[in-house]
Amino acid sequence: QVQLVESGGGLVQPGGSLRLSCAASRIIFRFLSLGWYRQAPGKSRELVATINRIGTTNYADSVKGRFTISRDNAENAVYLQMYSLKPEDTAVYYCNANLNNLDYWGQGTQVTVSS
Repeated sequence: QVQLVESGGGLVQPGGSLRLSCAASRIIFRFLSLGWYRQAPGKSRELVATINRIGTTNYADSVKGRFTISRDNAENAVYLQMYSLKPEDTAVYYCNANLNNLDYWGQGTQVTVSS
């Protein structure tokens, strides 16, 4: 069983910062990859950022330079540090883990960027 628990979402003004956390029930180096996805109202879920077990990262063009994904192996946690937030970043953000070519998802945390 794989369980992912997210936290850190909330309301922030444009240009502000927010840090999302995801705690995994398994030792994270065993996952092929971990990452963050988001889904805005009326839109499909999209990739935000991923990190594999050797630390290679991948970002969507829309967030590159503003968001940073990281992990803490000792705490089995994945983080998403978000800077310079824009209204278009408003979405439900989901933690994702891939194990044995299967995807596991957290419950999601709401991020709202509004003035």
